[in-house]
Amino acid sequence: MREIFETLSDELRRCAAEGAEFAPVSDESLAILKRLAAELAPDDDAPQRKPDEEEFVDNIEEVKFVSAEDFVKEEKKQETQKRIKVVKTNPMPDIKPIPAPKKFELPEGDKQMRWEALREIVLSDKVCAEHLRPQKKIVFGVGNLDAKIFFCGEAPGADEEIQGEPFVGKAGQLLTKIIAAMGLSRQDAYIGNIMNWRPETPKGNRPPTEEEMNYCLPYLKAQIDVVKPQVVVALGLTAANGLLGFDPTRRMGKIRGQWQKFGDADLMVTYHPSFLLQYASAQMKRLVWEDMMAVMERTGIPISEKQRGYFLPKE
Repeated sequence: MREIFETLSDELRRCAAEGAEFAPVSDESLAILKRLAAELAPDDDAPQRKPDEEEFVDNIEEVKFVSAEDFVKEEKKQETQKRIKVVKTNPMPDIKPIPAPKKFELPEGDKQMRWEALREIVLSDKVCAEHLRPQKKIVFGVGNLDAKIFFCGEAPGADEEIQGEPFVGKAGQLLTKIIAAMGLSRQDAYIGNIMNWRPETPKGNRPPTEEEMNYCLPYLKAQIDVVKPQVVVALGLTAANGLLGFDPTRRMGKIRGQWQKFGDADLMVTYHPSFLLQYASAQMKRLVWEDMMAVMERTGIPISEKQRGYFLPKE
């Protein structure tokens, strides 16, 4: 009985901590739980309950038990209410009109000369500047111009628009760790975003629109053309849509880990580091790591047995 208490108590604490109001259980389990609750209900002759039993009963009061069918209905209802709330509290800002991408040409010369010329073109772009927040910076790619791997995100965040460099916040720190796990450093790779400015929003971040990405995409393509990486890694679904063409039916679960083409480079789509920060399960990390091992194999980076075992269940 104690083992049952501990197991259920742990699960109920998890549900309560996540703000859950409902927990899905089968009809059979529901009947058992109700019986256990009745047995644990205090009466004048009942012995003093143990602390874990008290906590278990308290959790029963915090989280409602419903049938699996009712749980699905309630989950859909709460998800709809959540979306409505998000729309009300985070309205889409008035975005300044986005013109057609500007035409530009890079001078003849070596990679460094062409990259510096491209950087100057982007940093002096008036459309990019018009969409900046006060005192913030246009963000341009950084890294090794001879890199075999080009990591591409969707847009700068708060830290990036301050420093003018991509992936320097928490997600960037995780990306640095991923690169290090591959046996490389940030200086061995090239890192950029499709967007050169942080999309306007009253609070937090928002995915860039198709029009915004289309405006900045020529600048990204030019960076890829200068670096000429063997592999481009698209970090997240938004980046994948920007590179492959916007498709509202595209789903991350179907395209991640699958080789695509972007110009002359091979394209690997994987989860964005910010997603891992929110859902940091070993299983999710393993999926991303399998994508990175595929990139390592494609670019000729040796993989040790230790690396092959990262994030696998311990026997």
